[in-house]
Amino acid sequence: MISRNLCFYFRLLFLFGLPLAGFSQTGSIQEPVRYIGGNSVDPDKHEGRLRYAIGVDSRQTLRANRTNPQMAEDFGWTYNHASNLAYWEGKFYQQYLSNPVDEHIAPGQTLLTSSKDGRNWSKPEVIFPPYKAPAGVSIPEGYDGYMMHQRMGFYVSKNGKLLTIAFYGHTEDPFEKGGIGRVVREVNKDGSYGPIYFIRYNSHTNWNASNTSFPFYKTSDDKAFIAACDELLGNTLVTLQWRDEDNGLDGFYSGERGGEAFSYYSRKDGKIVGFWKRSVTAISEDGGKHFSKTVKASTLTMAGGKVWAQQTEDERYALSYNPIDIDEYRYPLIVISSDDGVIFDDMVLVQGEVPARRFYGRWKDFGPCYVRGIVKGNGNPPGDDMWLTYSMNKEDMWVSKVPTPIRYTINGPVNDSFDQLIENGSITNWNIYSPKWAPVNVVKSPLSKGLSLQLADEDPYDYARAIRVFETSQNVEIKWDFMVPTNNNGLMEMDITDQFGNRPIRLKLTESGDLIYLSGHTEVNLGKVNPEKWNSIKLNIHASVNGYFDLYWNGELKGKMIPLTEAVKSVERISFRTGNYRDLPNRKTPNEDPEPPLPGADEKVPLGVFYIDNVAVNPN
Repeated sequence: MISRNLCFYFRLLFLFGLPLAGFSQTGSIQEPVRYIGGNSVDPDKHEGRLRYAIGVDSRQTLRANRTNPQMAEDFGWTYNHASNLAYWEGKFYQQYLSNPVDEHIAPGQTLLTSSKDGRNWSKPEVIFPPYKAPAGVSIPEGYDGYMMHQRMGFYVSKNGKLLTIAFYGHTEDPFEKGGIGRVVREVNKDGSYGPIYFIRYNSHTNWNASNTSFPFYKTSDDKAFIAACDELLGNTLVTLQWRDEDNGLDGFYSGERGGEAFSYYSRKDGKIVGFWKRSVTAISEDGGKHFSKTVKASTLTMAGGKVWAQQTEDERYALSYNPIDIDEYRYPLIVISSDDGVIFDDMVLVQGEVPARRFYGRWKDFGPCYVRGIVKGNGNPPGDDMWLTYSMNKEDMWVSKVPTPIRYTINGPVNDSFDQLIENGSITNWNIYSPKWAPVNVVKSPLSKGLSLQLADEDPYDYARAIRVFETSQNVEIKWDFMVPTNNNGLMEMDITDQFGNRPIRLKLTESGDLIYLSGHTEVNLGKVNPEKWNSIKLNIHASVNGYFDLYWNGELKGKMIPLTEAVKSVERISFRTGNYRDLPNRKTPNEDPEPPLPGADEKVPLGVFYIDNVAVNPN
């Protein structure tokens, strides 16, 4: 990465207008933003060989289930995508699109799930059902059914209303002439919903109140609701998110169309920087009414996945996106950050997991797709975190809580007993990957006082994972305790990694209860682990080209000067994972070849439970 001093130098040039070839335009309409970090993504690795944004907690909000729909959203639809997020009256709300199998193939509907803590989410409910045309109105020639498509999901009005918004169109092209119109309804504090209304008919067509299925919002008896809708229609920056489906032939928008999937932030000088798909960006000096001619930010590598832009709680700026230039393989999900909204640095991981896609569907791209955050004005959750939402493989829905300030290094020793945390609460400084069927939580410690970290797993195609970043070290002592219940199932892999994700030290607790480690590339079986008993592991690590480690189990030396499995210069993470290391799908995995669902995808496997406690790291 480029040095902090050089970053500061570039910012001075920008602030004082000093000339420097190649940099004098940065921050202007010719180049609104620039990424100056020296690191990029390794396409062969899910994690991209990047460092982690420390403390990110990622949790699945929906696990699609075709044959047991009651375990998902009661429909069994397996194309789920395009989520949006809001925080209102002490609750998170996530809205997303859903189709039975394929993208842009009817029928389509929009669902909503909510959470008080961002960790435990309600069963999704349909808020905008599949469109049914009024009697006597037929599907126009050239189209085949109805679908939903929207880039925006919520609006919190000044009078306290939470509006949820969606867009109806025709399969399989809902844009412009294929659109019908945008609909709105109120989300009430008690969890109920108001009636569905059209808030705006598509300007490229002749749809109106006489030939569509829902009334116009002006017919509502609720004056406060009408006022909230009027306010939304007058909010230029917010409604720019609508322009993908309807370009405003009636003069609804000012200026030229910028691109797809608009997001933005306001710089400290008052200028607004807009972002769209495929690295497109522009600047507005009049509050978003007009933007400069869009340009491609050559230092931002993007494809058709969305980019999310926002000012963070620490008064800095963040861009989150998939840093790749192909559409079908959208991983990893990263964040870069900036002091001024102009010069960005420090590309780090938000989400580096890519589980198996269980169900084939058209255009179901691999990885975390279409990231969105909370649009300014749509709520501010407690704490200093940035909240992001996205789909995984366009199949399952997720949220990630990203602590700010965003950091990727730790200094000093680690001593995590978990006792200072709250049961089932946030897990400070740990990176958590927690699917619905493989949750990671802090729980009451079995057989001892206090709390411990629990990884549970009954998912046939995913795993629970917890990662602790520690000070980058060549020589370090690492200790932890672990325990398993009687008659436990599944396995747990325990890895020590470097900053690139290389795994020089690998231990495994097998399905049969054996504790195994790798000596170079040779497996060494240390024997059975006694269930219902706390075990301790201690590693004395000397990382180098010819590195090695000493291994202690329950205080007894089990191996001395054990060769590393991979040569590394240092180590900086410990990883606990209830499944085997995975590198599939990869960039060569066929994306559009039809295939049957993965066997047993909708059924839980026997439960495995693993407890971790007293994680201590002492660099030497």
